[in-house]
Amino acid sequence: MLLVLLAFVLKVKGQDMDNTVSSFETAYALAYEGNTNTAHNMLYNLVNDPGTEIETSVLWASTLSWRGDYDLARSEFNSILSKNKTNREAWLSAVKNELYAKNYATALGLANKALVHIENDQELKRLQTVAMDGINGTEYNQDGWFNIESTVNTKFTDPKNSSTVPNETNVAEIENVHITPVTEEKLKNTVMVNSSVTFYDQRFDPITTSSISYKRQTPYGAIIPRINNSNRVGKNGIQLDLDLYPKIAKEFYAYINYGYSESDLYPNHKVGGDVYYNHKSGIEFSAGGRFINFATKDVKSITNSLGYYTGNYYFSLRSYITPESDNLTNVSGNLLVRKYLKDAKNYMGVNAGVGFSPELRQFTSGDQLLAETLLYIESQRLSFEYQFTSKNNLSAYRTNVGVLRQEQSFDPGTYFYSISAGLTYEFNF
Repeated sequence: MLLVLLAFVLKVKGQDMDNTVSSFETAYALAYEGNTNTAHNMLYNLVNDPGTEIETSVLWASTLSWRGDYDLARSEFNSILSKNKTNREAWLSAVKNELYAKNYATALGLANKALVHIENDQELKRLQTVAMDGINGTEYNQDGWFNIESTVNTKFTDPKNSSTVPNETNVAEIENVHITPVTEEKLKNTVMVNSSVTFYDQRFDPITTSSISYKRQTPYGAIIPRINNSNRVGKNGIQLDLDLYPKIAKEFYAYINYGYSESDLYPNHKVGGDVYYNHKSGIEFSAGGRFINFATKDVKSITNSLGYYTGNYYFSLRSYITPESDNLTNVSGNLLVRKYLKDAKNYMGVNAGVGFSPELRQFTSGDQLLAETLLYIESQRLSFEYQFTSKNNLSAYRTNVGVLRQEQSFDPGTYFYSISAGLTYEFNF
């Protein structure tokens, strides 16, 4: 009786496998005949089977791409490639998905990664060239790059006329520069070294600062321990710093910071945090606060920011609001405008700040307030930045130059000027 039952179960299982294979083959044929909607509906049931073959998952993700669901397709391809890094069809389809969406920089990055795992593949090299052409604003005539190996109709093509080519802009639209500190990347480790110097037009000696940090990306977010060093007014000081970027939920993440120092050049303790909402439309909000402990006084600030990604550009407005016991409120704000080049790691930008800021500039880092002294004075700040990567994208170099006009705390209404310059080197592995 047991043998009969076992034989029956094996027969049913075999029939199910045959049906699955038959359904996949039918869906495959329909998809490449141009009936992508029918194929999509058939594959929907197959991909929910725990025993789904990778070919089925790749075809399912491809139908999403052909229907114009580029974000969902990207998520599916990422899931597939995280487990199957040598699957050629998955890489090809993932790159094409970004090309359909005109995310040329992302397509180029995927093609580069694919060629690491699948060397000298001619089709991947062709798509790599197409992505670079897209970044440079090249237009494709006649059948377009997408019809060279496929008859599939997509939302990127006109099914009534296969020779119709979508309008290309003369300026590449790098849409996937919208990354955050919790965006998963292939290389999980980063070492960063920074050095800068500030010169004053009067009274003050030059100030030098440096730091070294290590970033580790985990499934739960990023961890960044850092050592800061500063040499000012004949003193040398060290500060230990820790940044955490935990993931909270989809589109939400947080920033948490703690710093400690026994030096007079830094606050004894500083604690900060922000909660970020990062919408897929490119809009980002944050709100949080800072607590800074000096030997003589504690300082509390409210922080908030509004950011927006559009095309190749990123705009960010951040403010620091510090209530005082005398019912006065000190406000400092920064506006960052950044233009991305071939990808999110290559950019140039300008940062402008205005308002009541700390007496000593060493308590700020770029557009981020690290600490405040007991006196609040008016200042205006302007800086320029430029970052570029090495050919293999393992290294990044960032330079910045800034000017500052700041009121003198001991002589209100009079100002001094300073010029600062810095260099940051970043290595990813």
